[in-house]
Amino acid sequence: MHALLKVSKAIDWVNTQVGKYVIWLILASTVISAVNAVVRKAFNVSSNAYLEVQWYLFAATFLLCAAYTLLNGEHVKIDVIYSRFSKRNQTWIDVFGFVFFLTPFCLAILWYGVPFFLKGFHSGEMSSNAGGLLRWPVYAMIPLGFGLLLLQCWSEIIKRLAFLQGLISDPTEKKVAKTPEEELAEAIQKLAEEKAAKAHAA
Repeated sequence: MHALLKVSKAIDWVNTQVGKYVIWLILASTVISAVNAVVRKAFNVSSNAYLEVQWYLFAATFLLCAAYTLLNGEHVKIDVIYSRFSKRNQTWIDVFGFVFFLTPFCLAILWYGVPFFLKGFHSGEMSSNAGGLLRWPVYAMIPLGFGLLLLQCWSEIIKRLAFLQGLISDPTEKKVAKTPEEELAEAIQKLAEEKAAKAHAA
């Protein structure tokens, strides 16, 4: 189990890095959208490539960050009944769901998604729109995104089984980090206390 926990930690690290950098695709898409709007209004020039690259970027963000979302427990849950169970039973429900639902779902998407991507890649499929883009880059996001999601699914199974064995703390417990505003407020308060202490000492 300790070896599996190392594998789980490596998977978590990979998906954390992916989530950290892929989020910038949203900014890129927003900038492209703004530039396209300005150029179209100011110079009456536009291209379907600008529109297509926006949804390419959104698709990449959605698919590649699915694993990061699972890692942080941010997927929508209907926990009206789930929340009534003990933590141990909740963990077993998670394991059951990961093994019998999420794993087969990801494998099915990969089974159909990889040939779909390869077909588009080898054929050099282009968008049917005038000035459109190659399609295989966005097709590649399907197996890549679900591959990462499958790995994260297995990582979550490992962590929950380790938790049930008492080897690690609750993997679902969120470690809430302080916001920059809270850190600034604490720093200001600390400075004020230090000044007050100096004034009192004088």
